[in-house]
Amino acid sequence: METLIETKPFFIVYKPKDIVSGDFYYALSHKHLGSKKEIFYMSAADCTGHGVPGALMSMMAVSKLNESIIEKNLIAPNDILDNVRKGIIASLNPEGSEEESKDGMDCVLCAFDFEEMKLDFAAANNPLWLIRDGAVIEFKPDKMPVGKSPKENEPYTLQSIQLQKGDTIYIFTDGYADQFGGEKGKKFKYKQLQDLLLKNCNKSMEEQKQLLSATIENWMGNLEQVDDILVIGIKI
Repeated sequence: METLIETKPFFIVYKPKDIVSGDFYYALSHKHLGSKKEIFYMSAADCTGHGVPGALMSMMAVSKLNESIIEKNLIAPNDILDNVRKGIIASLNPEGSEEESKDGMDCVLCAFDFEEMKLDFAAANNPLWLIRDGAVIEFKPDKMPVGKSPKENEPYTLQSIQLQKGDTIYIFTDGYADQFGGEKGKKFKYKQLQDLLLKNCNKSMEEQKQLLSATIENWMGNLEQVDDILVIGIKI
């Protein structure tokens, strides 16, 4: 996390439903073999399940991310997710196994090149939001998980953004939007989360973190937290 802390303000709102979590955030600054450029990788990921089963999936996913980037020297987020998916499917479905496991994860994997002011990313089931000039731009995900699915042989899409000073990038899992609460006990929903971020995007990252935490706690009230919650914001 050191590189990002030194260069860009950010926040992480992380509220596991249980002591351990199926949601995880991933951060790695890496110079690839043969390159002088440092790429900063960051991901918000949601593995199947929560608690201990989710945490075990998270450990596997982090291991496959490290293997893809560090050992296999893959650079592009779409290639990394393709490789992570292969690894997860192979690990959960060994030859000769009778039951098919469809466990996996939804995630956004970002690769920041702060020298070139460029963001490459790949998104599996979860979108990426960019707030620029007072408007939200939504980058839609590929509708397939990082795991076994009918689309497991389709490659992930590489998406790119030429960043501008003042941009704010948000990535998240579904836990915040899916939390029940309020006067009618309904879901918070993505539209309300988007409005909340848009209204407060000019505040400091620490203020945004405190606001997001307080808002979802108030929304929840006495109701049970239904899922792990993870929201990450990065100011360019």
